Amino acid sequence: MNIEKYVVDGYLRKIKPAEDLVAKEFKEAEYDLSKAKKAIDDEDPKWATVKAYYTMFHSAKAVLFKIGLQEKAHFVIGKVLEELSKDGKLESRFVDDFRAAMAARAEADYHYEYSEKSAKELVDMADEFLKRMKELSKILQ
Repeated sequence: MNIEKYVVDGYLRKIKPAEDLVAKEFKEAEYDLSKAKKAIDDEDPKWATVKAYYTMFHSAKAVLFKIGLQEKAHFVIGKVLEELSKDGKLESRFVDDFRAAMAARAEADYHYEYSEKSAKELVDMADEFLKRMKELSKILQ
């Protein structure tokens, strides 16, 4: 995995793989997904968008903890996912989905741009992403 630049630059830190942190991050992701789905039901697309992103964020963090990495910036998670994709361990669409969710959350939080349609799509993506990160974490060392 070609991530050494991000370690040197301080965006990633190498740690001992930590199953307790993996479990904690997946628990947070499940919580965020439940809140994202509730926000859809409550017709609150901004909150659904934000919580869908955090579902993906915590899911991906779990994978990083599994492989012995700790992120220091959100963008670098996308870089690690990209490397996992290049290594044939992750389909590229999940990298794209993470980046799309990150952008959508920023638009919702900082520019107040969101919609019910995009929020529903993002929540569905987050649900699939969480499932895929759980599968991935089982095969990574």
